Amino acid sequence: MSTEYGQGYGLPTESGYPGHAEGRRHRMPAALRAPVEGRTWRELGYVLLSLPISVLLFTYAITMVSLGAGLLVTFLGVPVLAAALAGCRGFGAVERARARGLLGLEVAEPEPLRMKRQGFMAWIGAVLKSGASWRALLYAVLQLPWAVLSFVVTVTLWSVGWTLVTYPLWFWVLPAYGAQPGIQLYGDEHHQIYLDNPFEITVTAGVGLLFTLATPWIVRALTTVDRVMVHGLLGPSRLATRVVELESDRGVVVDTAAADLRRIERDLHDGAQARLVALAMDLGLAKEKLREDPQVAARMVDEAHGEVKTALQELRDLARGIHPAVLTDRGLDAALSSVASRCTVPVRVEVDLTERPAPAIEGIAYFTVSELLQNISKHSRATWAAVEVWRTENRLMLQVVDNGVGGAEVSEGSGLAGLAERLDAVDGILVVDSPAGGPTRVTAELPWRAERAR
Repeated sequence: MSTEYGQGYGLPTESGYPGHAEGRRHRMPAALRAPVEGRTWRELGYVLLSLPISVLLFTYAITMVSLGAGLLVTFLGVPVLAAALAGCRGFGAVERARARGLLGLEVAEPEPLRMKRQGFMAWIGAVLKSGASWRALLYAVLQLPWAVLSFVVTVTLWSVGWTLVTYPLWFWVLPAYGAQPGIQLYGDEHHQIYLDNPFEITVTAGVGLLFTLATPWIVRALTTVDRVMVHGLLGPSRLATRVVELESDRGVVVDTAAADLRRIERDLHDGAQARLVALAMDLGLAKEKLREDPQVAARMVDEAHGEVKTALQELRDLARGIHPAVLTDRGLDAALSSVASRCTVPVRVEVDLTERPAPAIEGIAYFTVSELLQNISKHSRATWAAVEVWRTENRLMLQVVDNGVGGAEVSEGSGLAGLAERLDAVDGILVVDSPAGGPTRVTAELPWRAERAR
């Protein structure tokens, strides 16, 4: 597997919300454009919708759970309670869609119900045992008080801000139709203060502008709590997410192992095996010629001897690709030095390890560096390279640097992408820093596990 430098991999960019142009730059500061930009109005819509939806959800949840709890003395309480939880899961799907559309929050669906067998009773048991169902119920209960608070704060601040900032446009309505010269700031039986002269009207509009500019950020802070609630209570649990990651990593490991076995089988079939078959035929012909023409037979045996040496070298190369003996016997320092000696550019190797990692981690580290050095030989046009290996707490760190042309990227289907998948399968990380023109710096992290007795 080889990696070509210069292939793009397109890291995902944060585009904010749907319809927002990637990389768009604004001349107006964010504090000034916040009251009129689309994100603010979507967040306002989310807060305004939260109150009626939370009332409906809270009423449903409390009514159904109370009914189910009251009927638990009979068997009817169990299916009613299961229906309550299933309904809350359904409302959770609606809330995730609302958060996705208005807040730009992508939340995966929670773990599905796990039923060992089919049937109504199995479904009831799965619903009651599901942690996602109870988290959805908790969301239904907690959403109402928070929605009330968010609604009151948001509506109050928005109405006060826009009312005051537009006061110069409508202040004439009060003396014309309201029988008072302006907004009453203070008043009792003996004294009243009105905002009715140009200076007071201007100050009022200025205060309203401050409210208008500050309100979007306050609403954004309020919706941040909603984001946390939706993500934490209506999304998959950390355990479920971890299980999915491990299942995906297991699939990558299985696919990688199968690809390696196919490669070994192909190399054996097309290389050493074919050469050994030809060698057996040559020796058979030499045996027949031995009595008739000893000189020809000796020449054929000599040629067969050369073929044996070539076949042995191919087998050694194949064994080195599976797991080199020098790695098993002498560790990463000697093994990486051996790989570096075969690179087409001078390579400096520094391994700073006081003990050896587990064989599996050691093998992955070896093949990672080997792959990166092959890329340098084939594609980088570098004049020197360096390999550094060290341990930081519970991580094994690898770094390969060269002064080549740069432009190496982790694009889909490339060798670096495959290498990153292999590292990810064991909770490793691959970071590529390779600007056009170089230099290229590839850093890999692997979990550290100490070597057991071999």
